[in-house]
Amino acid sequence: MVSMFYYWSFILFIFGLVFFLLGIFFMYNLYSLFFDWEIFTLNSSCFSMSIYLDWMSLLFMGSVLLISSMVIFYSSSYMFNDLNKLRFLYIVLLFVLSMVFLIVSPNLVSILLGWDGLGLVSYCLVIYYQNMKSYNSGMLTVLSNRVGDVAILICIAWLFNFGSWNYIYYVGVLDNDKASFWVVNLVILSSFTKSAQIPFSSWLPAAMAAPTPVSALVHSSTLVTAGVYLLIRFSELLYMYNLNFYLLISCLTMFMSGLAANFEYDLKSIIALSTLSQLGLMMSALFIGYEVLSYFHMLTHAFFKALMFLCAGLIIHSMNDSQDIRNMGYLIFSIPYTCSCFCISNLSLCGFPFLSGFYSSDLILDCLDFNYHNLFIFMLFYLSVGLTVCYSLRLIYFCFSGCSGLMTSLSYKEDSVMTVSLIFLSFMSILSGSVLNWLIFIYPSFMCFPLFLSVLPLLFIFLGLWLGYSLSLMFIYDNLFGLFNNYCTEFLSMMWFMPNFSTYMIYNKGLIYSKRSSDFMDSGWGEYLISNSFFNFLNYVSSCYMGSHNNNVKFYLISFFILFFFLILI
Repeated sequence: MVSMFYYWSFILFIFGLVFFLLGIFFMYNLYSLFFDWEIFTLNSSCFSMSIYLDWMSLLFMGSVLLISSMVIFYSSSYMFNDLNKLRFLYIVLLFVLSMVFLIVSPNLVSILLGWDGLGLVSYCLVIYYQNMKSYNSGMLTVLSNRVGDVAILICIAWLFNFGSWNYIYYVGVLDNDKASFWVVNLVILSSFTKSAQIPFSSWLPAAMAAPTPVSALVHSSTLVTAGVYLLIRFSELLYMYNLNFYLLISCLTMFMSGLAANFEYDLKSIIALSTLSQLGLMMSALFIGYEVLSYFHMLTHAFFKALMFLCAGLIIHSMNDSQDIRNMGYLIFSIPYTCSCFCISNLSLCGFPFLSGFYSSDLILDCLDFNYHNLFIFMLFYLSVGLTVCYSLRLIYFCFSGCSGLMTSLSYKEDSVMTVSLIFLSFMSILSGSVLNWLIFIYPSFMCFPLFLSVLPLLFIFLGLWLGYSLSLMFIYDNLFGLFNNYCTEFLSMMWFMPNFSTYMIYNKGLIYSKRSSDFMDSGWGEYLISNSFFNFLNYVSSCYMGSHNNNVKFYLISFFILFFFLILI
């Protein structure tokens, strides 16, 4: 059964390598392919399957398949003792297939199949462990994503006015009319649900109930980046409209998740919140007007975030399945290689110079400085960068350095299978930024800044380092964020109470509304008089008829007396 993991990992790796090299070839030759397969034609309606291959789709598909191959290879060891590991493998493969289907589709109907496939398969993966927490998390995940599915369906209805669902034909030529306005807003709404922007952010940390290899796949390159990728495809249509409101929401998502990660103690939830922060950065870059930079950061983020999750899975294994970072400490002595890889991914996330995250995030900040935006957006960007460094250092302090936790690390062996996956992803986390930067931006643009703007990112990074170290040294009974101000801590750690708004607030009111509507409609006078009257009358007549068939002497005597009484009266 383990050989199946190796087999599929090898196949995905080869395909990923081929697509990645094809993407480079297509980019340098400005080449693209459009396949259209007509299934059948009914009157004037043509039902066809379309595939669009250009450098963006091929590079992204190559990255997804490379990461998926490493995740499946890692899972052969991680899920070794699981009874249903073959089912797990097939669900993950279905998940990857849905993502590939979404990437290559220029048609909104076929995109919906991949989009819906991602939502449904992610539900199967989140409830994989089959406990109450997993069921609740899976339901929150799938219901949040259904909002985006409905938006895509309505978008399909609007696009039908133009004669075809192949949006690639109309993106550059749609006029600034009512139909294109609704298409833009519906596509942004569906992307916000998939990429967990405010107010749909609560499902992303909840989806951590899935197995760790799934989290590495979902939160790096597949489910959460699907919304960003769709908006990149619609970017020409987006820039016809004022996107300042959506820019504000994505910046607030980035800031909120950075704050929440600094007050969270669950290892996987902290990494999930960092993913949310990076998604806010991608969306912000997209709404400012730099879709290529957003795409570039999406690719670099995929590699170092997958590495971070795989390292977290090994750390959780060694801590006897405990995810609380307060129980950890001094892991550098028991699992040194994993800690080194984790530090590489963390530094890449912070934008450490010459690692992959530095090239994309620093370029986005430089372009923000060149663009004309207000001080609020400017400060949100830089504060979010500082908060990223802050929670990264806090994570390293609690897990690896001088924090003495409550539990001791088990003598868990860093086996060769997991090590191979970590080596490849570490290699990509170091090199992918510089390589993709040279490939995508063939002619680098010269940007000249005043001294203040040049030093500002470095200043916020050092401020984040100092704040992260200070927060790590705080105890629960400290006056600032301890028991004396518990409400403030709870507000920040729970993403501004967004999970409560998404769960209790909705279904409490919905339960009351459904009870009242049931009493009014299903149990009201209208139901009794109109719907039930004919049924009650037939029921009464049939009961009399059935009674007459019973050879009951009393019945015949009573009917005889009644008939006799009427005859006397006549």
